[in-house]
Amino acid sequence: MAAGGVRAARKNAPPREEVLAAAMATIAERGLDGLTMAGLGRQVGMSSGHLLYYFGSKDELLLQTLEWSEAALGAERRSLLGRRGTARERLQAYVDLYVPDEVRDPHWTLWLEVWNRSQNAGPAERDRQAAIEGAWHRDLVALLAEGVSRGEFRSIDPDRYAARLRALLDGFSIQVAVGLPGIGRADILAHVSEFLDQSLVS
Repeated sequence: MAAGGVRAARKNAPPREEVLAAAMATIAERGLDGLTMAGLGRQVGMSSGHLLYYFGSKDELLLQTLEWSEAALGAERRSLLGRRGTARERLQAYVDLYVPDEVRDPHWTLWLEVWNRSQNAGPAERDRQAAIEGAWHRDLVALLAEGVSRGEFRSIDPDRYAARLRALLDGFSIQVAVGLPGIGRADILAHVSEFLDQSLVS
């Protein structure tokens, strides 16, 4: 791209958040197959070439969209966990936020695609994905440790329990996100609630 074209692209480009929001909205409406650089460019008034200039690749666009979506979820998660109430009540709020709302939940659809593409990702991209996972894990560990210290939860290793609980949540959540028959969000929440009560509270 010529220098003049680069300057024009920078001047005329919409805010980064507008591009990422448009990408997420497209995934919600039409799924990942409906997200193309050309189509996204038309939505935000940029050419696919300009989008590639800013993001470098579709993989990078997807990862930045996931990071943008996770930032919003992270703020919501911290707000939920900072509320008054028992640790068990706030743990349930964490689970509710974690589990997808429905089949083809856009955030989970995007997350699964980024996971899949990570097989060919470089170390820097893998570190960014690990940072997303780490934020969920640290918040859960802190909540579990609080519950143990207050005597609400049994004496457990918060870090090990959190790793196992998140593996359980991931497994159930994938089933909902991809639409496996016979299990839905309500079923998962009931399973997890029963597991928590049996392993953590009783």
